[in-house]
Amino acid sequence: MSAHIVYDNAPLGSLIRYSDGTSKPPARFTRKLADWGRRNGLGRLVRKASPRDRPTHSAPASITLNEGNFSSGGVILVTVMRTYSVDSDLSFKIVEQPRIGMVRVLQQIGDDDELLHLAESQEAAALWLAKTGYRNARLEDVTADEVGADVVEGRAAA
Repeated sequence: MSAHIVYDNAPLGSLIRYSDGTSKPPARFTRKLADWGRRNGLGRLVRKASPRDRPTHSAPASITLNEGNFSSGGVILVTVMRTYSVDSDLSFKIVEQPRIGMVRVLQQIGDDDELLHLAESQEAAALWLAKTGYRNARLEDVTADEVGADVVEGRAAA
């Protein structure tokens, strides 16, 4: 499926796999493997940015995936995020959607929401929020309405 379908149908917190359709090269080809890894991977959908029209430029809608954190001693040092335009030539697949009852910790960035954390319950989300100290974050429950769409374009979404 295209990035546009993910933008339209996947709720924040979904696991998204993306691929360019090529097979993974052998491990001995380190440069080819690194190039392949930039165009094939898995990430959690943390932001859906709406299209922007400015006097000097315009940008199409986009999705941002969190591919992971690198930490040391319990402190996150680097967060790897990749942003893809809805016009991307990559193929995307919704691997997993957040379950009903989970709680998103969201922060407003401009006109769009960004997922900071996906918790199993209200208590876990409130604890995470208290430990991290985000002041402008809000909690949002995952509802049946947003994860109930199991079929996208006549195909299974997950």
